Amino acid sequence: MTALGADRPGIINQLSSTVFDCNCSVADSRMTVLGGEFALILMVSGNWDAIAKLETMIPSLEEQLELTIVSKRTDPRDSTKDKIPYEVEVVALDHPGIVNEVAKFFSEQGLNIENMETDCYAAAHTGTPMFSINMVVSLPADISIAQLRDDFTEFCDDLNLDGSMEPAAR
Repeated sequence: MTALGADRPGIINQLSSTVFDCNCSVADSRMTVLGGEFALILMVSGNWDAIAKLETMIPSLEEQLELTIVSKRTDPRDSTKDKIPYEVEVVALDHPGIVNEVAKFFSEQGLNIENMETDCYAAAHTGTPMFSINMVVSLPADISIAQLRDDFTEFCDDLNLDGSMEPAAR
């Protein structure tokens, strides 16, 4: 499920109560507030009739919570046991195109970005507009990590980005 709408207290409580009342469980979730908007991605598990019951409640839940809710059934994720999670951090002076360039770099390597968060902020002391990216990338076990690091360092140097790549501490 995804849910989008104006932020206010109690949204997660009401959504999770509905999930529980339908005999489902929250298997995984991400929630954030961007500006004044609330956004949630929620993976729900349950037997087929519990999921169906939850799906029938979505229209009334949308009206009650004043949210746009989309439900989509998904298959289990492919195994990631042969993947190594790496945390990537990039910091730079804020300018258009940073996310696109970083995403393009990893896409061209055939690597999947598993999670990404970005932030704009003012640098301490100077107030200079800064931009940061924190992401987790899945690396195949057979990849040359040393070569990938070298390529990433060169990529960051070429674009005047401060970047690092370390094994994720999960």
